Amino acid sequence: MIPEIIEREEIHLSPHFEKMLISGWSEEVLRNTMTERIVYLSDGYRVKGYLAYPKFIKKDEKLPCVMWNRGGMKNKGVIDSFTARGIFGLIASWGYAVFASMYRGSVRGEGEDQFGGGDLNDITNLMMLAEEFPFADTSRWGMEGWSRGGMMTYLTLMNVPGIKCAVLVGGISDPWAYIKTKPDIIEYYNHKMPGRDIEEVMRTRSAQYRFEELPRDVKYLLVHGASDDIILPEHSIEMARRFGERGVTYALHIFEESDHYLRQSRRQVDEVRRGWYEKYL
Repeated sequence: MIPEIIEREEIHLSPHFEKMLISGWSEEVLRNTMTERIVYLSDGYRVKGYLAYPKFIKKDEKLPCVMWNRGGMKNKGVIDSFTARGIFGLIASWGYAVFASMYRGSVRGEGEDQFGGGDLNDITNLMMLAEEFPFADTSRWGMEGWSRGGMMTYLTLMNVPGIKCAVLVGGISDPWAYIKTKPDIIEYYNHKMPGRDIEEVMRTRSAQYRFEELPRDVKYLLVHGASDDIILPEHSIEMARRFGERGVTYALHIFEESDHYLRQSRRQVDEVRRGWYEKYL
């Protein structure tokens, strides 16, 4: 089915939350960017997401695009409106058009979150819909994935040519190593895929197992907290080792004393992300 945007609504914050946004991000993000809630059709399902862009765009100006892939599963990890205004507004303040899917099966959306199955189409369908925005330069795509979104990014890169750079923050590169310690996810898959070997299913979604399918011309930025006990730093370290062996352009930043959420190093993380986009997008 043809993807379609069916709802758009600008996010407006109360004065209290505006002050929080300025404190957490910056006044530039508040004053100079816009973030919208969107609902779009993906494979016939109503899926929620976000769009962000600079408030003041010159006539005929074209902005490079960033596809941002969230972490979590189902409703866990969903980005709320306030956080979206900050996270996506920040990237928009750097001069980009930002698109983000919350994936099917979350925030009362239709369908089921499949953790790297059919929900990958929610990313590619939203990328197709970017063509509808005259300010979006869809010949210049970057992609960013946090946590589970790292896995989604790797898998999308295997199937969508032309993406110039990727930013992986605390990203999953070996999903079986992650979910084998998560009984709730294993139970979910056993219910949805009776009789299937879940470890084998996860191999089909593993950037490490399918490494040779990753494009060599993408520029990869790998960011991880040294104290991350949710997605272990080895997920990024192993990918960096393989990129280095094959001559792929990459950078690895391990932030000491930072956990999965990298709150302790937030400004530094923002700096390396911005620098990567400026250099390669």
